This record gives sequence, structure tokens and C-alpha cells, in this order.
Amino acid sequence: MANVNFLNPFLRAVQEVLQMEVGLQVRRGDLTLQNSAYTTSSITTLLSMVGAVRGVVLYGMDQPMALKLVSTMLGQEQEEFDDLAQSGIAEMGNVITGLAATYLTEAGYTCNISVPTVISGSGTMISTLDFRRLVVPLHTDFGDMSIHLALREDQKHMRTKLMLNNAQEGQAHEVQPPAPTPENILQLV
Repeated sequence: MANVNFLNPFLRAVQEVLQMEVGLQVRRGDLTLQNSAYTTSSITTLLSMVGAVRGVVLYGMDQPMALKLVSTMLGQEQEEFDDLAQSGIAEMGNVITGLAATYLTEAGYTCNISVPTVISGSGTMISTLDFRRLVVPLHTDFGDMSIHLALREDQKHMRTKLMLNNAQEGQAHEVQPPAPTPENILQLV
């Protein structure tokens, strides 16, 4: 489930990290849904999340933008997408996702992130990505990038919240959350 509780921490984190690290302002485009097992950008950074929020986050961009980001971060021209450039892009995805995870935790969604994986080449099939994800296009002076969020609240976390809410209302029994349906998978406020 990708809802505003999950989207806003990522938007805030990407804006803060790109401003702090490379001095970029970020403008958000229109949100879309995508259901595909294939990457759509020439450079994609993938991270998994576990805990109260579970799923996958992807950051996609073209190679020229990736090289501009890394060159600015390093303070030296980076002309090839070599190991150093891959490491820089992976670290940027790691910092953005780590900051978003901090914001999610502050909102009551404790979660952890995986080590980032960088994928070179659009159209690369990732077997675990054949599910619906929210795509957020971002526009910068270095070029365009996108965040793909395929996140949902963990069922155990949902049950715990319902039990706490019921206990506060004097109802001690456990209530099961509704089963996921296409209608409630994506709830944007």
C-alpha cells in the first residue's frame, strides 16, 4: 500500500538530500501507477524495506544525470559510470532511503533498509518487481529522475495498531485488518 504516510517521507528526504549534497531543487511531477517487472531507467538503485513498512524502493535516472550527481558530490568530473560512480549513486539512494526510514519511524512505522543495489540498463527484469508501484517523477536542473514505491504496511503492525486503538476505546479483542484488494492497495490522500 502506498499512501501519503509513506510517500511524503520519501519526497521530503529526496528534497533534503539533493539540496544538501548537490544543491539541487526538486520539482515533483504527476504521480502514476506502474505494474512491471522491468526497470525503466538506464540507472536504477534498488533498496528493500522491512518492518512496519515492507516492500521495495527504486530510484531511476539516466546515466548523464547520475554522472552529474556523482561529479558534484566528489567535486571532480566523472566521465564514466565506473565503480566509483556506482558507489556514489548507491550511497545517495542509501542516504535518501535511510532518511525516509527515519521519518517513517517518527510517524510510528519502524522499519529497516537493505544495502542498495545499482542496476545499469533499462529494461532489466527484476523478478520480484512484477507488482503495482507508485511512480513519482522528479525534475531537477541535472535532469529527471523517478522514485518507485512498492510499499505496504506490515499486517502484524496493522493488527497491533488496531489492538492498541481498541484497548484505548475499552475493546480488548483483536480485530483483523481488511484483506488487500485492488481498491485499497493504493490510497492517496
